[in-house]
Amino acid sequence: MYLWIKAFHIVFVASWFAGLFYLPRIFVNLAEETHPAARERLLGMGRRLYRFTTMLAVPALLLGLWLMLLGMKGGWLHAKLALVVLVIGYHHACGSLLKKFERGANTRSSRWFRVFNEAPVLLLIAIVILVVVKPF
Repeated sequence: MYLWIKAFHIVFVASWFAGLFYLPRIFVNLAEETHPAARERLLGMGRRLYRFTTMLAVPALLLGLWLMLLGMKGGWLHAKLALVVLVIGYHHACGSLLKKFERGANTRSSRWFRVFNEAPVLLLIAIVILVVVKPF
């Protein structure tokens, strides 16, 4: 059973991160777009992706909690959990930024969003290293 839980956890985490990689790219396009119809289409894409990404995050987190309750332990796990909290914060920040775009209140540049888009990549790299290498 443990390996099935682990496999589905990995699938949902990978899917969640795919959304976190793409949503800020939509923000880049929104920050640059001036045509109202194109902006509305991008906003619709962003809304749907954020909802879908949120639906993927829930089983990823629940399956991770289940794995932890089945006996995962070690200092690496505490570090991983801290990074997971940052990923959840990043996810919520994406939701907040999307709402700003919807209100027409975005003040960030497309360049800022390009840099913002790198955070989940760095978090994923750090999490994978912690899980695979277990350095402490």
